[in-house]
Amino acid sequence: MSPNASAGPADTQAAVVPRDLPEELRQLMLLSKFAIDEVMTKVSILRDELFFSRGHNPIEHVSSRLKSPASIAEKAQRKGVPLTRDGLRDHVRDIAGVRVTCGFVSDIHRVRDMILRQRDLTVIEERDYIAAPKANGYKSLHLIVQVPVFLSDRVEDVVVEIQLRTIAMDFWASLEHKIYYKFDGEVPRHLTDSLKLAADVAWSLDTSMERIHDELHGPLDGVPAASPGEVAAAAQASAQVSASVLAQIEALVPDDGPRGRYSGVWNSLSSGPSS
Repeated sequence: MSPNASAGPADTQAAVVPRDLPEELRQLMLLSKFAIDEVMTKVSILRDELFFSRGHNPIEHVSSRLKSPASIAEKAQRKGVPLTRDGLRDHVRDIAGVRVTCGFVSDIHRVRDMILRQRDLTVIEERDYIAAPKANGYKSLHLIVQVPVFLSDRVEDVVVEIQLRTIAMDFWASLEHKIYYKFDGEVPRHLTDSLKLAADVAWSLDTSMERIHDELHGPLDGVPAASPGEVAAAAQASAQVSASVLAQIEALVPDDGPRGRYSGVWNSLSSGPSS
């Protein structure tokens, strides 16, 4: 390859899927990588279409992650799943991951509905951690979907996990990952309490910013209008608490480290034009 030539698909796949893996695992990872490409294309089309036709882009950022072989093996062992293609396909459903970051909570539900209207996507499971947050404060909407991958000689249905969250939720989740990595899962009680408080602050920020947007541009779906006084008071309270809580947490976590506790690195493949 000449120095100026661009890397083709084979070069990219070789970097993502090691060639020395057992054949079954390698094939599963390749299929998962192709399924990520399919979903990323769908989301990118939605993002661009919405921006150019409606002027408001609900999708701020899109990233993807192919779980590493070590992470796949660790999760399979933890769940008692055999390291076979069928065992992993049926029981480890986050090998392929796509993360969609939205500006507002209502945008999450709008994008979710658009994704589910795709005729060739089959929803296997939906986990709404926004309506029912995890005990530690984690909020996100997870869709486990099945997408067809068209190969040269057959069509394979492959599972992809799609995570939808706001910018504030994503920031909180990033801090939470760093903290659990630093303490190897044994997080001191005062930090778990601070994390829960920070999750509440992030939620307050989300609702405040959506109401400000409502004042400036008109209401988004499902968000009641607020008075200027309510907006100002909520925004000021969120800013004061978040500055204190998040600064304390950030001071206790490392500057680097893996971005996924049990996964490979999340790759930023595209981000939409600003609305």
